[in-house]
Amino acid sequence: MFGQARQMVMFSATWPLAVHQLAQEFMDPNPVKVVVGSEDLAANHDVMQIVEVLDDRSRDARLVALLEKYHESQSGWKVVSIHGNKSQNERTKALSLFKSGTCPLMIATDVAARGLDIPDVEVVINYSFPLTTEDYVHRIGRTGRAGKKGVAHTFFTQQNKGLAGELVNVLREAGQIVPASLLKFGTHVKKKESKLYGAHFKEISADAPKSKKITFNNSDDEE
Repeated sequence: MFGQARQMVMFSATWPLAVHQLAQEFMDPNPVKVVVGSEDLAANHDVMQIVEVLDDRSRDARLVALLEKYHESQSGWKVVSIHGNKSQNERTKALSLFKSGTCPLMIATDVAARGLDIPDVEVVINYSFPLTTEDYVHRIGRTGRAGKKGVAHTFFTQQNKGLAGELVNVLREAGQIVPASLLKFGTHVKKKESKLYGAHFKEISADAPKSKKITFNNSDDEE
């Protein structure tokens, strides 16, 4: 049993809204924060980021072209999927098939954007740009792990233009090519970015909605 001198310590690679809420519930009102490394939002420099500005209707054809480039097949592709509506057993099975190479392609929502360390993922394709640039950094971080190189293709559309400035900053920080078609949306970051909470941080109230916890029965979790 713990006495009055119990100490609560939390570790996280990032500090998103859900983790902030958890900290408020379980930690002292004035916790001590220890940051290792930079607080700035930055992508893995071992990942080549290729951003393509496309018309929404062009994404399917471009996706097929990339699949044919990286996975030559005359009879289709073996693929698994992971999303929040799948049971834990289904997610675990899909992850196992992907990690073993039995199914070399995985279609996933942001459920798999962070917390999974799968060796030898060579390519990530963002068919749709995420809601935040922080999620983008986590998505492309599924490749280029443990000192290896990776490639991340991202489809950026007119609907995503509000995040163009933040994406340009991420690309420039990593020394990546910034396409002229992306720059046409401008480089202004509309909302000031919090170094600790990211560009979409907001104060949360006591009745904030609970986040959905997804587990994989996997010892590779990062956070």
